[in-house]
Amino acid sequence: MHYSPVSIISYREMCDEEQSSLQRGMNFRLHPTHSVILMSLRPGAPYADQISEDGLTLTYEGHDVPKNSENPIPKIVDQVLFTAKGSKTQNGHFYKTAEAYRNGQANAERVRVYEKIQKGIWVYAGLFLLIDAWAEESEERNVFKFKLKQTSEILDTPEPENGESIDFEMSPGRLIPSHIKLEVYKRDGGRCALPECRAEDHLHYDHILPFSKGGDSTNAENIQLLCARHNLQKSNKIE
Repeated sequence: MHYSPVSIISYREMCDEEQSSLQRGMNFRLHPTHSVILMSLRPGAPYADQISEDGLTLTYEGHDVPKNSENPIPKIVDQVLFTAKGSKTQNGHFYKTAEAYRNGQANAERVRVYEKIQKGIWVYAGLFLLIDAWAEESEERNVFKFKLKQTSEILDTPEPENGESIDFEMSPGRLIPSHIKLEVYKRDGGRCALPECRAEDHLHYDHILPFSKGGDSTNAENIQLLCARHNLQKSNKIE
């Protein structure tokens, strides 16, 4: 199976690939080769994730303290790097790793990013490098921000437990805004846009005019859904 940074996948496919139930958004060093984060840019999303104007840089917001009797409203409490027992939170792991990279003490952490565009619909956003982290004030509390830059590196990962070999193609390209992805998905009916195909599985977001040739990622008219077979056929024809 061939997944690219614009592949639509199910939650189960995502979990199978990462060999984890992925119950939380931040998953530091889920595998020796990489970490995993789940993001959302939808209205009403719990965290203020952002994509830069160049479409290649992601600013990811850290996660809140767990809801409990001591913190009944996590959104009014500062995000933290350490638990009460002194162990690193997920924020702490990502922050310290970004700090080590910034200080020249470690390589940038490789992070696979998956984006939720609506219930049951996820998109593999690509492989990113964690290059910076900082704290900032937001609505009278402190939150952490993490800067990730898309990369063309390819991970050498073991096969999933189900035995299927999944090829994650890491070629970078401008991230398509979430509202465009959702608009295109609804317009094309969740099927390959080619009339002779209309497949419902292994779908990819495709630039009709490739981004590398000046195609626009912010215009739904330049984006379509293609199945993996037709997406690959098209790619092979582009010079």
